Amino acid sequence: MAIKIRLARAGSKKRPYYHIVIADARSPRDGRVIERIGAYNPMLGKDDEKRVTLDTDRAKHWLEVGAQPTDRVERFLDGAGLLTRTARSNPKKGEPGAKAKERAEERAAAEAAKAEAAAAAAEEAPAEEPAAEEAAAE
Repeated sequence: MAIKIRLARAGSKKRPYYHIVIADARSPRDGRVIERIGAYNPMLGKDDEKRVTLDTDRAKHWLEVGAQPTDRVERFLDGAGLLTRTARSNPKKGEPGAKAKERAEERAAAEAAKAEAAAAAAEEAPAEEPAAEEAAAE
């Protein structure tokens, strides 16, 4: 049986509150749990000590047994000093999607065409002006 340390949602609509629980990985998010070991209240300020409450002894026990924490819970456990969380790197996160890249290419092509048209018009305009000046002089 795969065991997870994860968050189970509680609280009302738009007022989230989470229990930090030990549960079977196959059970639903708010379903049957083995044990509650803490709570997380995201509505409190980041510097508030009641934002995350955790029974570190029980968390340490479940980690030794082989329970796998989720990403968010792993942050809490790292803050409590129970394990070290490795920093993750996702260089593609900031990249635009395929459609956005296509739109950017189309926009660049349209601007290049507009610049070429302006350059061609600028080349033709000076050639016409001296002819107009000569006709006016005669």
